[in-house]
Amino acid sequence: MLLLSVVLAATPVLKWGADAQGGAPYVFQDPMDPNHLIGFEVELAGELAKRMGMEPHPVHGAWDKLLELLARGDFDVAINGIEVAEEKKRVALLSRPYFTAPERLTVRRGDPNAPRSLEQLKGRTVGTLPGSLAERIAAGAGAEVKTYEGGQDEIYEDLKLKRTDAVLLDGPVSIYYGFDEALEEVPGEFGKVQYAVGVRLGEPELLLKVNAALESMEEDGTLARLYARWGIGEGAGAPSTELERWRAAVGKPLPFFERVTTRYPQVLPLFAKGAAMTLAVSVLAMLGAILLGLTLATGRRYGPGPVKAFCVAYIELFRGTPLLVQLTLVYFGLPELGLKLSPFVAGVVALALNYAAAEAENYRAGLESVPAGQLEASAVLGLTRWQTLRFVVGPQAVRVSIPPMTNDFIALLKDSSLVSIVTLTELTKTYTNLASSMRDHLGLGLVVAICYLIIGLPFALLARRAEAYFGRHLKKATA
Repeated sequence: MLLLSVVLAATPVLKWGADAQGGAPYVFQDPMDPNHLIGFEVELAGELAKRMGMEPHPVHGAWDKLLELLARGDFDVAINGIEVAEEKKRVALLSRPYFTAPERLTVRRGDPNAPRSLEQLKGRTVGTLPGSLAERIAAGAGAEVKTYEGGQDEIYEDLKLKRTDAVLLDGPVSIYYGFDEALEEVPGEFGKVQYAVGVRLGEPELLLKVNAALESMEEDGTLARLYARWGIGEGAGAPSTELERWRAAVGKPLPFFERVTTRYPQVLPLFAKGAAMTLAVSVLAMLGAILLGLTLATGRRYGPGPVKAFCVAYIELFRGTPLLVQLTLVYFGLPELGLKLSPFVAGVVALALNYAAAEAENYRAGLESVPAGQLEASAVLGLTRWQTLRFVVGPQAVRVSIPPMTNDFIALLKDSSLVSIVTLTELTKTYTNLASSMRDHLGLGLVVAICYLIIGLPFALLARRAEAYFGRHLKKATA
């Protein structure tokens, strides 16, 4: 056992990036056992790593940012529907294609006005994935393209709800998500897409190893067996082990009570893990925001001219620009200046910097709520500036600042969902991954809402107690 542990510890790890939210048949959480990641590309990555003498380790990343994360060094390769395209070759090395699929057009069954050719897409609303070949084809045909950041299931749901006129996506996606009695696939192909493994620029040796492994998988029939197992490739849509299993699991939703008693208990460990990440990021970010916000508020209120100007500029800058932009700059921009933060640290820093501006305004309002006469009385009594802030201004300002500060923390809890773009799987990302794989947005949405309520409620109650405490303190002081 000890020897086995030593061998495993010495085995190099192949970190591969993917987005489980994309869903079947590529990379997704097993709807029958959501604690496990399965899919065509999960098995492909495992076989690829095995032939390279490595252990596979999946790393989450938003699909449309996988190559940016790859370039940053968050994982070694990207294996998740990375399309062979010239614009992608400029930012990454691409392996030999491991899969070729047709683009398929899906419309509502029996709709006489449904578009059935590329020419008929002009002026019609077409749903697809952002940054995909399908998006470029639809846009080139003059369609009004609607892209989705969420799972592929949402794209077809919108088609059924008549929010779009058609869906243009890769064949395997159509097989798994377009399989619905309310929908039909238009005969024919609307383009071809090839998938390849993305490798970081400047690593040709790794690319050679990947290509050699893919070539051997093709020669010994491993790739063909994977196609057949997942019902894709030649004879796509034919009965297969995993396709039939997936359709049986998600084809007809279980009654709500049965889901509550059987399915939802299975996902509680995943939600607990996501909630722990959300809580850790939020608490640390709020602590940083409080400290920085106090510094900014004090500097703006009592500092010299240059300090006041700096504090005002900081507050307006971070209040006036989107948090998502700030997070992207911290995570992807700072490495260009030689500062590379881990995903967790980057998420905490970006949230703290953003919310510090809001906290500074809360504390400034608290400081300004103290009557000027009390400051004059403090000076007459011989109190120093620090003593005045600590014993006179501080307790009164805190009481005024606590309610908006509590609101900000609750807002921060929800905004922490943005850290999913820097490879952190928090509570909301856990929900979207599970909802996509299990095709259950309503029930799981209620579960995640309860999780957020459980996390935020204790802090709201604590804030009320603190507010009452400082209120009693002030009443005693004025009695």
